Amino acid sequence: MRLMPRQPVPALSVETVAHGRWTLADGRPQNFTLIVVYRGLHCPICRPYLNELNRLAGEFAQRGVDVIALSSDDADRAAHTVEHWKLDALRVGYGLSIDTARNWGLYISSSRGKTSTGVVEPERFAEPGIFLVRPDGTLYFGAAQTMPFARPHFADILPAIDFVLKHDYPPRGEA
Repeated sequence: MRLMPRQPVPALSVETVAHGRWTLADGRPQNFTLIVVYRGLHCPICRPYLNELNRLAGEFAQRGVDVIALSSDDADRAAHTVEHWKLDALRVGYGLSIDTARNWGLYISSSRGKTSTGVVEPERFAEPGIFLVRPDGTLYFGAAQTMPFARPHFADILPAIDFVLKHDYPPRGEA
């Protein structure tokens, strides 16, 4: 499935490590909700990526952007991720179903065993994606990847949001 800018995104609801159940439709962001899908505890590239997001979480909040990072991991793996990766400023969700991930246009991978971190990959999991959703539930920006490499940097997204808000820049890519 391919999501389209200016169109409603699929329903999304997950449990979180420390904030109860999170449901996109219940959110009331001032400007956007930033949904960051990461591969899971097993991913050596996800850790520095989420550490960058954790460090910049306050910058997103100042711009009226609610942030959630989520994965297909179960509760134990997600709690381990939050604790050992020191993600103290992030809402971290877990239990993203494979069907929901597909509805969001995410790619799905199968386990290849243990990664370089020594953690076994889940049987199936979603590859990375980033989605910026307007308060009305429509897609503003989306990026889904087949690999863990070369993801958009959060430090680059912040000035882009500033530009979008200052100039009321429209979503692109819907034609």
